[in-house]
Amino acid sequence: MRIVCPFCGERELGEFSYLGDAKPRRPVADAGEDAVYDYVYLRDNVAGVMAENWYHSGGCRAWLKVTRNTLTHEISAVEPAGAGARQVET
Repeated sequence: MRIVCPFCGERELGEFSYLGDAKPRRPVADAGEDAVYDYVYLRDNVAGVMAENWYHSGGCRAWLKVTRNTLTHEISAVEPAGAGARQVET
């Protein structure tokens, strides 16, 4: 599998670290024990298209949001992750 980094171009999978589902959001500090438990332990195991967090550890060290089909490994989108993500310079 190859990932097209928006900063470095197409790269081998070995340059990236998989960090999991991009959907869950960390609960606020006073959310309670149940909310923290759900965030840490209860995750969907999606068979199909899902957004995932990947880290380009062997390259530009950017966090990426990769939209990938978990059954076929087809990647349909790659973009910088989050509001604080490094921006592509034009």
